[in-house]
Amino acid sequence: MELNYFKDQLFDLLNESDDLDISDIRADDRNHLFTVSMADGSVFEIVCQKNR
Repeated sequence: MELNYFKDQLFDLLNESDDLDISDIRADDRNHLFTVSMADGSVFEIVCQKNR
């Protein structure tokens, strides 16, 4: 599986989730980074990299 395909699928999964109460998702493709803001003000960063 290619990294870009994985990132696209992950973004779709996060974007379509009703259970997580996500208020915003910012994608930084150059750095393979997602910044996910939650409704309660929490912010998480997800870094994607292919190991093999």
